[in-house]
Amino acid sequence: MKDPLFEPIRINSVEIKNRIYLPAMHLNMAENYEITDRMIAFYEERAKGGVGMITVGYATVDELSGNTMNIGAHRDAFVPGLKRLSEAIQTNGARSCVQLNHAGRYNHSFFLDGKQPVAPSAIASRMTRETPRALEKDEIQTIIDSFAAAAGRVKEAGYDAVEVLHGTGYLISEFLSPLTNQREDEYGGSLENRMRFGIEVMEAIRRRVGADYPLIVRMNGNDFMPGGQGREELREYAKELAKNACADALCINVGWHEARVPQITTAVPRGAFAYLSRGIKEAVDVPVIASHRINDPETAREMIADGMCDMVAMGRSLIADPYLPEKARAGREKELVHCVACAQGCFDNLFKLKHIECLCNPVAGHERERTLKKAASAKKVLVIGGGAAGMNAAIAAADRGHDVSLYEKRNRLGGQLHLAGAPPGREEFVELARDLENQVQCRHIKVHLGSEVDEKIIGNAKPDHVVVATGGKPMTPPIPGVEMAHVVQAWDVLAGNVYTGRRVVVVGGGAVGVETALFLAEKGTLPGDTLKFLMVNRAEDPETLYELAIKGTKKVTLIEMIEKIGKDFGKSTRWGMLQDVSRFGIETRVATTAAQITAGGIRVESGEGPAEEIPADTVVIAAGSRPDNALEDVVKTMNIAYSVVGDAGNIGQAFDAIHQGFKAGAEI
Repeated sequence: MKDPLFEPIRINSVEIKNRIYLPAMHLNMAENYEITDRMIAFYEERAKGGVGMITVGYATVDELSGNTMNIGAHRDAFVPGLKRLSEAIQTNGARSCVQLNHAGRYNHSFFLDGKQPVAPSAIASRMTRETPRALEKDEIQTIIDSFAAAAGRVKEAGYDAVEVLHGTGYLISEFLSPLTNQREDEYGGSLENRMRFGIEVMEAIRRRVGADYPLIVRMNGNDFMPGGQGREELREYAKELAKNACADALCINVGWHEARVPQITTAVPRGAFAYLSRGIKEAVDVPVIASHRINDPETAREMIADGMCDMVAMGRSLIADPYLPEKARAGREKELVHCVACAQGCFDNLFKLKHIECLCNPVAGHERERTLKKAASAKKVLVIGGGAAGMNAAIAAADRGHDVSLYEKRNRLGGQLHLAGAPPGREEFVELARDLENQVQCRHIKVHLGSEVDEKIIGNAKPDHVVVATGGKPMTPPIPGVEMAHVVQAWDVLAGNVYTGRRVVVVGGGAVGVETALFLAEKGTLPGDTLKFLMVNRAEDPETLYELAIKGTKKVTLIEMIEKIGKDFGKSTRWGMLQDVSRFGIETRVATTAAQITAGGIRVESGEGPAEEIPADTVVIAAGSRPDNALEDVVKTMNIAYSVVGDAGNIGQAFDAIHQGFKAGAEI
């Protein structure tokens, strides 16, 4: 039986070899709008990995549409650089496309040398905290012409297609939405009028590039904005685009950047938004591409086979593993490294004005400088610790041609990744532990589980280099009463080693504390399959089901010494986690210190008021961790070359552990 994922598909005059589409993603790799060697190397690797079509961008259409870290398409001078990138993609086997966009009110005056961003109406953006200037009618026509001119440059540069972004809260969707369009001329008011700008953009582009050139629209299936546009109105827009506005394919994404529904993080189930592409596919007769959280081939092929879409957009999936398409085609799916949807490197870096990286793939964004070459001579490498840092060190060292042995004192690999994957909605981290274990296995690295390393083992192994990746251990703060029987560590809670009572106080509001609090707050709530059963059989009304899905059996209080909780979460993840903290009824106490643990609870102090006691059946300590690296001194005494990576050196996040482990292995 043919694999639906690898059936060719045609968009207008262009045939694409498979149904996997790499959508445009901000990379922050352009310099002064110009294509860079770093960007070319990034996309070359994905093209080699077997993807059908790669869309780069977004690219700018005029001076107000983006910033210098976007790809430029608004001047003829950018065509040679665009051509270099197109050729790099096509030479390595993929079709090439450029996404054009105008940020509208989502642009910042900071990036525009103080100029005011523009929009249909002067309505402030919650994202930028700025109010744009309303466009005059003659300016609207100028922008339409700019889109067409930019599309002409894309075609001149040799790309196989052009995509235009009509969603996500940028300019075209600002015209489309009643939230941001309060105009009283022919571009505002009725849906027909609000659609006008986007339609005219597409018509102008078609006139410029000709009838046979593929035009793709990326649009929202639902903007998830209260008072904005839901499925029905956007479905009507999709029908208009396909029937009367020259669109040869529709790529369906979700949400505006301001929306309060998670879109790309690990809390979103795989393929969760396929229902939106299905709704539009049923209304149009052009290919429809589904988007968001499609991070494994099986989900992708089922969506296509079940008629939910015609193609799948796999963006962050291909950052994490550029060779996902080829591995899937060749029946090597066990070798995949799946995106965990943490957004730490691919999205949070953008807010830091850094180019993208990846927690799962330490080479992403560093394709040129982190190429692994065989070492001049093979060495015996002993890696102590089978967590994220240790496994990545072993993998990189093996790829350098070294003889690697990996020791882990527990009976499984993965270390703290299993703890990170314990809370509901964080299961992808457990998948990453399995993926890394599979990477270790396919390199035939010698693994010793249940083996606690000591000086004797090191001496018998006679290694040339030792990597100390022994991780960290939870800290126990000096709180009076901390030794009492009802006090437990967060790590033990997440690992399922202990039970907690009905009233729980979690001490420590960092990432581990928040995740532990959520883990406990969900105890007793309805799981997804039960929720569906009760809903389909109309056993309870929707509001009751909602309450049963968020109201657990435990009363959880989270206390933190500083003024905010979750400070060590990334920007993309933190707001969603805090939203869940509120939704699941977790009481938070910031600027609060644990003074004493008592038989009946915990005494806390905050501000200048008197101490109070919070009743608790269980007190959970989530006060951070410290390095567990006693073996460093042993190795040093034995005069063996060594590296210390991950929490064994400095406490950090999984991102740090994976990158440090890779670099240590690569440098041996």
